[in-house]
Amino acid sequence: MAGNTFGEAFKVTTFGESHGEGLGCIIDGCPSGIEFNQDYLQMQMDRRKPGAKNNASVTARQESDKAEVLSGIFEGKTTGTPIAILIRNNNQHSGDYSNIKDKFRPGHADFTYFEKYGIRDYRGGGRSSGRETSARVAAGAVASMFLHHYGVSITAYTLAAAGIYCKTINLDEIEKNALRAADCKAAQEMNEKIEQLRKEGNSAGGIIECVVKGIPSGLGEPVFDKADALLAHAMLSIGAIKGIEFGTGFNAAELTGKENNDQMRKGPEFLSNNAGGILGGITRGDEIVFRVAVKPVPSIFTQQKTINTHNEDEIMQIAGRHDVCLCPRIVPVIEAMTSITLADLMLRNRASRI
Repeated sequence: MAGNTFGEAFKVTTFGESHGEGLGCIIDGCPSGIEFNQDYLQMQMDRRKPGAKNNASVTARQESDKAEVLSGIFEGKTTGTPIAILIRNNNQHSGDYSNIKDKFRPGHADFTYFEKYGIRDYRGGGRSSGRETSARVAAGAVASMFLHHYGVSITAYTLAAAGIYCKTINLDEIEKNALRAADCKAAQEMNEKIEQLRKEGNSAGGIIECVVKGIPSGLGEPVFDKADALLAHAMLSIGAIKGIEFGTGFNAAELTGKENNDQMRKGPEFLSNNAGGILGGITRGDEIVFRVAVKPVPSIFTQQKTINTHNEDEIMQIAGRHDVCLCPRIVPVIEAMTSITLADLMLRNRASRI
């Protein structure tokens, strides 16, 4: 199975399945001498892990998601050698999936994995499960430690969920509500709507916004590895993400050139940020801003039409423990993949000029 590695200079490979023994990552190319913070790594894992209380969005599956660092760290610093991190599974209910062994769940990768490989791990989707993102968060925490050395910060938050949008943006409120929204009042409305959907056996999608501060100008490798192209690659590699836009995004189609252009004055300083901080695939040195569309969770508790592995019509209803809205748990995944992408581009940029 190809396609499990991301990056050129800061290179991350993930492995493992939802109901296997565990998951993990191997990070190659991380520079030596970076202060390694185990507590920060575990804090990021805890933000993504399942089992949050009083949260209508999140699955009841309980996993510690303890990150075990196996190599690449000595006396509290990175050594420049491959960093291996393992996250063990300890709360699988594989029997919940026995009734779908020969059926394809609508909205999942069951059918396409079976078509491609002729076999699939039906226990929670195996490699296609959102649980794979735990390994990404581990790798992203290490990338974030590297970026912190250069004063780069990355903040993602729920901008909208279940059709309800934040009316204000206050970054201090992100970790104070169940949705990780930048507006606690809107988050309460989101949670109430998601609770209603949960009771109906249904699910919700949403929009995550991400803001990068402190990034230097000059990052990006035109023409095929532009900064926005690689960020888009990173985001769309996350199973639940179905779209991405930078700055003004699709609204730019409604503007004129005069309205959309970001004029400049000495500093240099941009008078607006319709471009989302990237021009010609290269960072400008101001904030990078992008948004991603998160699809509704496909695991819903209602009867649906499908087919089985013998191409026969079936009616199915899934069981088990599933998220209702992925937004709060996908926020740290967005931050992690952004960190990995920018760490890779920063290292690659060192070869661009004397």
